[in-house]
Amino acid sequence: MPMNSLPDTLDAVSGLDLHMHSTASDGALTPGALVALCHSRGVTHMALTDHDTLAGVDEASAAAERLGIRLLPAAELSAQWRGMTIHVVALLPTGLSAEMNEALATQAEARIARSKEIARRLEAIGLENALAQAREQAGSERPLGRPDFARALVEAGIVPDMTTAFKKHLGAGKRGDVKAHWPYLSDVIDWTLQSSGIAVLAHPLRYGLTRRKRGLLLDAFTEAGGEAAELVSGFQNADVTRDLARQLDERGLYGSLGSDFHFPGGHLAPGSMSPAPRCALPPVWCHPRMRDFAG
Repeated sequence: MPMNSLPDTLDAVSGLDLHMHSTASDGALTPGALVALCHSRGVTHMALTDHDTLAGVDEASAAAERLGIRLLPAAELSAQWRGMTIHVVALLPTGLSAEMNEALATQAEARIARSKEIARRLEAIGLENALAQAREQAGSERPLGRPDFARALVEAGIVPDMTTAFKKHLGAGKRGDVKAHWPYLSDVIDWTLQSSGIAVLAHPLRYGLTRRKRGLLLDAFTEAGGEAAELVSGFQNADVTRDLARQLDERGLYGSLGSDFHFPGGHLAPGSMSPAPRCALPPVWCHPRMRDFAG
């Protein structure tokens, strides 16, 4: 285990990333390869947050132990709030509990039903055998996500690239944006709490909300037992980040940081994100249940 411990302020931290994905969901690197990349980039504290699964945690943990990285088991859980898809990162310092195992089985069923509905809708616009094509793009039997269908649309020549696939067919409010199968936000938070975890609202600036509506989301999240939110997710405007810090501080939330890394070669890399502003917001690793992880 590394000897260094994390500071008690968000702005002073380095070598940390609490939001990344592997091939256990929609990332491009295996869990072990992701940990190796983190090590090469100086990341000392990390969380593997694959979508609705902890399937990659064992492999990642073994690699992290070899390389002297502190790894936190986690998952990015999908939920719905006011007709929107919202993501919650469940940080699980004590690992996978029976409650979370059952919750993830429920999420897997929801993903299967959602995939079938997305496939049905995309077949209506010309993507033949959409489910099979998305599965081919996934390259494994893991649960399918919208990026798999986006790659299938590109491969079939229906759209020129992934960005267009989301803009025309899979983004918020488009034909392939299926939310109905996700549990309610309060349920996902409850699962996390039952597992002695910490519920973190993922990338609150990415939902296209006005400041007022983002405040309503944060209120609902906090009232349901959510304890933290990602102050920084990848790269974002400094002024907006400072304003978000004020919103989180007003509600007594902890702040978290993550790149939301999925694949090499893009503008994101493990541990790379906008700097956190100096603020009174306590870091999520200062939460009482995170002491062993923080060092």
